[in-house]
Amino acid sequence: MFKIIKKEFLSKNVARIIIEAPYIAKSRKAGNFIILRIDKNGERIPLTIADANIEKGTITVIAQKVGVTSHKLCDMNVGDTILDVVGPLGTATHIANVGTVLCAGGGVGVAPLFPIVQAMKFAGNRVITVIAARTKDLVILEDEMREYSDELIIMTDDGSLGEKGLVTLGMEKVIQREKVNEAVVIGPAVMMKFAALATKKYNIPTVASLNTIMVDGTGMCGACRVSVGGKTEFVCVNGPEFDAHQVNFDEMLSRLNAYKEKEATGYNDYLKSLEPILN
Repeated sequence: MFKIIKKEFLSKNVARIIIEAPYIAKSRKAGNFIILRIDKNGERIPLTIADANIEKGTITVIAQKVGVTSHKLCDMNVGDTILDVVGPLGTATHIANVGTVLCAGGGVGVAPLFPIVQAMKFAGNRVITVIAARTKDLVILEDEMREYSDELIIMTDDGSLGEKGLVTLGMEKVIQREKVNEAVVIGPAVMMKFAALATKKYNIPTVASLNTIMVDGTGMCGACRVSVGGKTEFVCVNGPEFDAHQVNFDEMLSRLNAYKEKEATGYNDYLKSLEPILN
């Protein structure tokens, strides 16, 4: 059993949850993720380890209410326990002192970007971070990103916070004014596709984290297979990070839609199961 030590909502549907998991906290690196199962009847879901505290023996995950399990997790309280938490899993981010690193995150993708920003800064890089959301109420980890970034640029679709525009607009402004040695992009697949196209124009080596497509997290289900440079890769065991300029994002977008109907049905069934409790 893994106890929830702290929980807070960063926005209406996004919660930061601190879990007691000393062995994982001791071993995790930027880019690693966990698989958790709330109870014996629950499904397994992958979540990036957003932070860890070795002294306290805790890890931090950030979950967005999307499916049944993420709703259940976000609705749990301090003191509640999670049955299974397995990790750290996945290949850690390659961290090196390369010069100037441009880190771009969209939506809840800002959460897995945070430990990479931290690690890149600790490695001695100049870190410029661009985070984006539809509106200011959906911007997360602003203060944390600012602490570890040499510069933080915030983009919102409606201009309610920072600058108005998409994440790629903020990236382009940075790229056009100074030399960028490496870029990291994490967010919705369509956002990563266009972010990768933006950096490709300038021949900037770019890494994309494809964690959003993972299901089982161990390579057994095959749902997270993607084409990278014409070769089939499994995100959970070979990634989750790949050369963004080699990823077939159109194929990935198509695969992400494969489970939409079943996810919607599962969520509706979950809501129906709550009706007796709510009424």
